[in-house]
Amino acid sequence: MKSTRFLYSNGVVSNSSDVPPVATFLESVPGAYTTTRTHENGTTLLFWERHLKRLSNSARILVNSSPHLIFKANRKNPSFFPPLSISSSLKWETRIRSLVRNSLNHVLPIALEERSNGEELAVTALISGDLEKLKAVGNVANDDGVFQFLDVHLHIGSYVPPVFGIEENGAHLALVGRGRDISDAKYSDWVRLRKPLEKLRPHSVTELLLSNDGDRILEGCITNFFVICQIDKSEAEGKYLNDYDNAYSVEVQTAPISDGVLPGVIRQLVIEVCHIKGIPVREVAPSWERHQLWEEAFVTNSLRVLQHVETIQVPHPWESLESKCLEGISWTEKKFQESRRSPLILFVFCFYDVLLEEQKAIMERASMEGHWLKESV
Repeated sequence: MKSTRFLYSNGVVSNSSDVPPVATFLESVPGAYTTTRTHENGTTLLFWERHLKRLSNSARILVNSSPHLIFKANRKNPSFFPPLSISSSLKWETRIRSLVRNSLNHVLPIALEERSNGEELAVTALISGDLEKLKAVGNVANDDGVFQFLDVHLHIGSYVPPVFGIEENGAHLALVGRGRDISDAKYSDWVRLRKPLEKLRPHSVTELLLSNDGDRILEGCITNFFVICQIDKSEAEGKYLNDYDNAYSVEVQTAPISDGVLPGVIRQLVIEVCHIKGIPVREVAPSWERHQLWEEAFVTNSLRVLQHVETIQVPHPWESLESKCLEGISWTEKKFQESRRSPLILFVFCFYDVLLEEQKAIMERASMEGHWLKESV
């Protein structure tokens, strides 16, 4: 790309060297956000409709319950955030989608034109609130007026997807902190809140895991966490939606949303694929005490999609994290051997089969609607 980053904000497209990295951008602007990337040489955005739905849900949750996470501080009265009550109406979701799509149509064609052939793009959409606009709106409960205090920002940068299965591309994880607050919404202030955890990152670790008790693993700081675990038949009996007739000796485990994890787009897709392909899946937080039963582990997010795990480190004892000093922590490590990766490879093939089918359907709809993607095929 001639310019590695683009930013669309307040109706202006910037593509200069002044556009910050996405983490810096998110840390500087409060709001609800979502990130995805283009796929197959920029011809489509991965699961964009799902991302827009979650973005609208995140914005509604923050506006209703935690307005300080979506509004910029008011210098005159920084602690003042008017109480709001936005329903989960279809109109709210429709208008959020419209705001984001209108912004995307201004900047994405430019980024696609500037990128190098074969290069993918990482796309972050952020919804933030403007207190001054909010005060000027008489009745925020009005379906049309409620959107007048929202701003849309789009950050776009180049992205090189990792190649699955190569050992050096595997994830190395370490358990370093407690679960996040307001986990059902994806908000930009989490970039700042997770910074203290970085002080506990061991050398060569690529992602940090979260747990509230040191045993049940919830998620990563920027990923959802899965294990492929040997089935304990006595424990698993009656836990599945379907009867798998003992066809599998393993099950997929991931923490449920009710435990306080982000409702990741790829997380939900993995669960759907398991159901479609008849793979046993159970929404239960993987227990470190039973890690000897783990055959595989992987993490998911919308940029990496699915990344296998090479190693996991857990502090021993869990309380040693209270020292907040890396040098004072002893670690227990689990390694996943390359020769034991076959169950995950089979799962990945199943996953991408379903992924490509959904993307095909999206492309067909885009072509019928005359969407911008049609021009970039």
